[in-house]
Amino acid sequence: MDVATPASPPAAAPEGNPGRGGAGIWAGFGQTQRFLLLSILIGLFAGLLVVCFHITIDFVSWATLGTPVGASWTRTLLAPTLGGLAAVALVRYVFRRARGSGVNHTKAALYIFDGYVPFSTVIGKFIACSISIGTGNSLGPEDPSLQMGAGVASLLGRAFGVDKEHMRLIAPVGAAAGLAAAFNTPITAVLFVIETVVAAWDAGVLGSILLSAVSAVVVIRWFLGDQPLFHAPSFQLTHPSELAIYAIVGIIGGLLAVLFVKLVGRLHGALEKLPKRMALAKPVVAGLLVGLAGLWLPQVMGAGYGAVDNALRDQFVWQTLLALGLVKMVVTLLCFSAETPGGMFAPTIFTGAMIGGGIGALAQIYWPFPTSSTGAYVLVGMGAFFAGVFRTPMTAIFMVFELSASYVIILPVMIASTIAYLISRQLQPVPFFELIARQEGVDLPSLEAQRERQPLLVENAMQRGTILTLSADMSVEAALAALRSAALPHALVSLERATWSSVALDDLESAVQQGHKGSPLRAALPLTPTPRLYPDLALDSALRLLGSHRLLPVLNRARPGQVLGLITLEDIHRAYGIPAA
Repeated sequence: MDVATPASPPAAAPEGNPGRGGAGIWAGFGQTQRFLLLSILIGLFAGLLVVCFHITIDFVSWATLGTPVGASWTRTLLAPTLGGLAAVALVRYVFRRARGSGVNHTKAALYIFDGYVPFSTVIGKFIACSISIGTGNSLGPEDPSLQMGAGVASLLGRAFGVDKEHMRLIAPVGAAAGLAAAFNTPITAVLFVIETVVAAWDAGVLGSILLSAVSAVVVIRWFLGDQPLFHAPSFQLTHPSELAIYAIVGIIGGLLAVLFVKLVGRLHGALEKLPKRMALAKPVVAGLLVGLAGLWLPQVMGAGYGAVDNALRDQFVWQTLLALGLVKMVVTLLCFSAETPGGMFAPTIFTGAMIGGGIGALAQIYWPFPTSSTGAYVLVGMGAFFAGVFRTPMTAIFMVFELSASYVIILPVMIASTIAYLISRQLQPVPFFELIARQEGVDLPSLEAQRERQPLLVENAMQRGTILTLSADMSVEAALAALRSAALPHALVSLERATWSSVALDDLESAVQQGHKGSPLRAALPLTPTPRLYPDLALDSALRLLGSHRLLPVLNRARPGQVLGLITLEDIHRAYGIPAA
């Protein structure tokens, strides 16, 4: 992943500059409105690009593998071998920035390069992945589509002069459009981009991501039809005991996901250490092994969506389902570790679907109670393995829901995906994309790590002991006496309408020296009302407000006149572990 030495991104347009030729289009719109409108445009162009991508993959497959796949043993052996060689040669010597994981490249564009994705990356991904996937290598079009969408967004953002702040957010907007078009599932794309690419629940960019994803899906359905990616059968929970089978699917899916990620990490890392002269030999060997597997099980070649559709319609026996799932794991491991261009989504869905279907088919034979059709277990299996590999349980659940259009499937897939996710977290500490990024020398943020890091709140730092409160009508002399008696350096002063101010001991002493001994506090001192602070606010909120105040009261949201505590800069330093000066 060549993110350490990127081409210098062009400077983003300053705030208010509509960019080349955009004055008429953007006149009267603020930057936020422009960004939302641009998000729709990004979705339209990304959708069109993915349409062309799908058509090109199908054409390459028809031209190299023939119809049906596996009919010719010479094509089955040679196509993935030569296709892998050609694709890797392209990204190594022509489109160097198209190497590596599309997800990690998109995250790098967001967090390192201010949203800049060279358009040569889009061209390289399009050509190389069309060749590698179309010739039968065991990879999928979704990850490349995600990165190509980010590249389209970056190009349009530069063309329309988007300011620097919004350019940083433009990569995930395009990524959601590309993934939504590839998957034909807008909600899944939005959730995956939020969980994995943005790695934070950012409300500021969520609307734009959703707009671009929906726009892209509208385009893909206009050109390729409004049918879902798979034709899922109707589903009903036939017996409560079935939930135990779905739990078993989650356990096995989680364990296999851990095994798969560990093997990918080890093999990918080992092959990266080989001499550079071996770079082109790796995809050749991987492609040849894919071809050999394809002679026996041609369904494992390419993305394999047709095989998943057949599994949903109960076209395979349990032995075939389990064999397809395990063989797909192996050939995907080989292709990805050999750096053959392509994505991991399709192989992950394929493997989970076959493993889940195999378990379901076995349950139909041996389970003593009624069970659902094999298709239900295929759906649940793909969600469980997906959640275990990518550690995105919400994405997995909604993916299966969007593919099946059944509310009844949500409970089984929640059980299986949650179990698989928990097993994966326990046995594989580093998530898949983070593992690959580290091997490529890049440190990118993880939503999972942020979830485990407990945020510091105001209540974690505020003083809860005796709080001295004074009236604004109290005399300076009486206030000074009260502070000295309580041995406190400062106190809160109650103003009108449940507002508060503060005074310090040295302020009162200075007022006495100036002859204001008998004057009320409101007359002798400038009692500036303090901002309202509440226990549940993030601690950095207090830090931002303390710039012009020595201390802030922490109030009850239901009764603003009730002080729960107070907070000072020293309290915040103590909470963050910063030693006192």
